[in-house]
Amino acid sequence: MSLKLFMQRMLAAGLWLAVATNGMGQTTPSRIFSARAQTAFELAQKNFLADTNSTNAASQLARASFELADLATNETQRAAIARRGIEVCHAWVAHEPKSGPGHYYLAMNLGELAQAEAPSIAAYKLVHEVEREFKLAAELDVRFDYAGPARTLGELYFQAPGWPLSVGSKHKAREWFERAVALAPEYPDNQLNLAEAQLKWHQPEALAVTMKNLMARWPAARTNFSGEVWEPSWQDWNVRYAALQAEVKKFYGAKP
Repeated sequence: MSLKLFMQRMLAAGLWLAVATNGMGQTTPSRIFSARAQTAFELAQKNFLADTNSTNAASQLARASFELADLATNETQRAAIARRGIEVCHAWVAHEPKSGPGHYYLAMNLGELAQAEAPSIAAYKLVHEVEREFKLAAELDVRFDYAGPARTLGELYFQAPGWPLSVGSKHKAREWFERAVALAPEYPDNQLNLAEAQLKWHQPEALAVTMKNLMARWPAARTNFSGEVWEPSWQDWNVRYAALQAEVKKFYGAKP
């Protein structure tokens, strides 16, 4: 699943008193995706237990934990799987404190646990840990996962209410979204995030540029990000792309 949808769900789970979301990318995970995630998690768990000192094995289990937790059908299950991912990531970053991917996946799994425990004070505190870990990931390896740390920080600041309720910030959201696009313009999620934000902020000139770039890169993205592993992402991206086009046409006509 895309990081954007993950962030929307985490924020919409009641971690703050009020959350403004734009409603794009709301997709229902299929049984096929869930079955694949379960299989990947079990294999990653087996490989990690065979070599707990392997960074690659830790990375695979951390990612698999997040992806399976995200597809959980109840919050008890989500919390249990997320805790496994957090446990692995804590050991990982204790051994390699400067691992950007380690802090990145720690943030992702912390977010799933926060969603499972919301609404609660504990969940609220976890969100601040999520922000801290994403920022560490950005400092250490901002290019990881197609500028994932920049992308997720942008989403956090875009979706969350502002001070004093939470950490939301239009300025920070724009800064991180633009950085993600600059670092990995070929990745659809980065362009989609920026376009959705520009639409919400009523920035037609900037939106026109982003939409032009998105449309130009879309065919190549379909080729470069293909295969079974990318199917959940495309399920999300296609819905959001269509919604963007419809909203742009509604408010600005043929062009923003």
